[in-house]
Amino acid sequence: MSITLPIAELPQSLTAFEAVEAAYPVELASIIEALRSDLPVLIECDKGLGPYLWRCIRDRIKAVGIQSVYLNGRPDPNAAPNPMAGGIVATMIGQLRDAVRGATEQRVIVMPHLDLLTTSQGGLTAEAREVIPLLYENPMLVWVGFKDPSMPLPKVIESLFPRRVSILGIARDRLRYLITQREAQKFGREFNPYGLYTFVSGLHAARLRRVLPAIHGEDFPTDPRPAYDQLRQATQSSDVAVPNIDLERDIGGYAAVKARLRSEILDLLVERAKLDSADAITRVEQLIPRGMIFWGPPGTGKTLFAKAMATALGAAVTIVSGPELKSRWVGESEERIRQIFVQARQAAPAIIVFDELDSFATARGTYTGSGVEHSMVNQLLTEMDGFRRNEMVFVVGTTNFPESLDPALLRPGRFEFQLHIPFPDATDRRAILDVYDKKLDLQLTEAALDYAVRRTSGVVEGGTSRFSGDHLQALGRSIARRRIREKITGPTDVPAVEHALTAHLDLPQLTPTEERVVATHESGHAICALHCAHAPPIERISIRGDLVGALGFVQYGDQAHKYVTTRNQLIDHICILFGGREAEELLLTDLSIGSSQDLERATGIARGLVEQLGMGSEVRVWPDAEGRHPEREPSERGKERLETEVLAVLARERQRAKDLLTEHRAEVEALRDLLLDRKVLDRAAMMGVVAGAGKPAGG
Repeated sequence: MSITLPIAELPQSLTAFEAVEAAYPVELASIIEALRSDLPVLIECDKGLGPYLWRCIRDRIKAVGIQSVYLNGRPDPNAAPNPMAGGIVATMIGQLRDAVRGATEQRVIVMPHLDLLTTSQGGLTAEAREVIPLLYENPMLVWVGFKDPSMPLPKVIESLFPRRVSILGIARDRLRYLITQREAQKFGREFNPYGLYTFVSGLHAARLRRVLPAIHGEDFPTDPRPAYDQLRQATQSSDVAVPNIDLERDIGGYAAVKARLRSEILDLLVERAKLDSADAITRVEQLIPRGMIFWGPPGTGKTLFAKAMATALGAAVTIVSGPELKSRWVGESEERIRQIFVQARQAAPAIIVFDELDSFATARGTYTGSGVEHSMVNQLLTEMDGFRRNEMVFVVGTTNFPESLDPALLRPGRFEFQLHIPFPDATDRRAILDVYDKKLDLQLTEAALDYAVRRTSGVVEGGTSRFSGDHLQALGRSIARRRIREKITGPTDVPAVEHALTAHLDLPQLTPTEERVVATHESGHAICALHCAHAPPIERISIRGDLVGALGFVQYGDQAHKYVTTRNQLIDHICILFGGREAEELLLTDLSIGSSQDLERATGIARGLVEQLGMGSEVRVWPDAEGRHPEREPSERGKERLETEVLAVLARERQRAKDLLTEHRAEVEALRDLLLDRKVLDRAAMMGVVAGAGKPAGG
């Protein structure tokens, strides 16, 4: 079945009331059937649709002899002015009282503003407490209530309505009845309801009739995009925006992440747009995940990827902070979630981004707070389950801790698509820096770019996190500010990159004796790493105290193997950790306390090898530090045996570090002396010392 229609088959003219009749025939039939059976009906719809919907209902029930009273809260224009009259709620209550107590025959009572009787948390207002007895007083009355989708109702009012009808947006198969021939001419020579529906799925029929006549431009255009752009602007509320983030141009690196996002979602949507069969389009739509989890460390661009996805789809983005959703007032958090989804559906195509989803969507039963999280998760699931498959509304949750999320969120049909966005590797960092080089006009030299990539391979100076995309952006902005401040017009060189990384740090002022101890310690680590076959490459050594918690450090490059760790790598790590202490023992007359953390880490690795990884003489796993697996608890003799083996690993690697440093003492001393002179060494300078057997390069 083709998805396009000849324009001649569309209506020539259409009023808003005719459009409502054409858009909701099933819903109207359900409402009329209920009223003819004396069943009260609760209608959930947008405020702007209510009056049009009621007129359609009124005309139908009037035709079968059912009388109705519409309580709109407006004063009777034929009555004398009453200076003591209250507002709309007070007037509505007065009308309700008259209707209830004056009715002697069966009739339909319509309350178009039912949600005015409830608080934003779903509680009862003072006026509602007066209304509730009236609602249950006269059995001759059949109620019709209208409520806004984002407003909850108290149970005592909801229970009055055994029949409930929800009208949100329009169905795609009804769109052909809601656009006139003249309006369709603005979108091409044939009408494609599937293309138009992408932009109007969240509009109700009455609002659609206000929007479509305002589209201007040539008839039968070769390129209908200007008409769709106007439609996009008309359906976009002031609270949401369509971002302009290109997946390739504005996000550097992450080739695997981009490829998965394209193959799983974006390419499917592109293929859907090319199809001309309704059945084929429906099959594709059923495959596209509507809920996504973007997870990874802070600052790696999870929200940025969501914005890039929105740009590719022409979708509006609503970014919601998870912690800010929580409220101490009962029901308010759930109401905010309802409002967010209603707003997104009205602005479709749309993406809702729940930032820090784990702040309220952790596994139920693990909450330690007020318990509002349980209700928030339930509300989120309810809203996601209520999507039409052909609506272009997506939900993205970002988190640093995917393992903590409620399992109900991760099942197919909800957040079934999970995308890992890790710290950038060297290739990614180069691409990210290249993006900011062009955007900020940094004019990085090739040497400066190479240095920046290597320099950002380890932990952020002044912090404990690895370099993320946000850190690289901050580096670029720092360079750009200095260029403007100092009126630099030439290229950005290596010293400028280093200045941007370290100029803001509050560095400790070490005495010459302290510097000598730190330089000796770090040289010991470095020389052991150079002569351990399974150690990662060294990128930089510093004794400036530019890492929080350490007066000096050795920065290593990216691991060649990211996912597999071997026994030899762990053993070499222990040896390297002993390098600092053994260098002090070899070259100084006293030991500093700087080795305490090294020894603690070395002991932890050795204990893990023997007790938890099965890499000792006994190939089995013993209880971990938290006491799990108590059935595996070793005997006292077994504990002594394990402890002896752990101590043997530590003693062996300490002796290996001592032997390496003794054998390469000249390199240790030369590296120490050069560190004392320069404070910071890159890989090239360090290798020059080693190659010169104690003669610094250029020295």
